[in-house]
Amino acid sequence: MSPRMFVQTMITLASASLGLIAALAWNEAIRATLRQLLGEDDSLVGLYTYAILATVLAVLVLLALARAASRIGGEAAFSREAEG
Repeated sequence: MSPRMFVQTMITLASASLGLIAALAWNEAIRATLRQLLGEDDSLVGLYTYAILATVLAVLVLLALARAASRIGGEAAFSREAEG
C-alpha cells in the first residue's frame, strides 16, 4: 500500500467517523426538541414526526450536495430520471 493510498484511506475513515458522531449528536438534539414540543412520551406521533423530518432533511442535503457536485464538474451518486 502506497503512502498516498494510506493517507486517503485514513481521511475517508476519519470523515465517516466524524460524520457519524455529528449525525448522532443531531439525532439526540432533534429527539429532545420533539420530546419537549410533543410531550415526554415516545408516542407514535413523535416517532413518525421525527422520521419524516429526518427523511426530508436527508433528501434536501443530498440534493444540495448533488447540485454542488455538478457545479464543480463532479458526478453525483444519483441522478433524476427527468434529466437526461
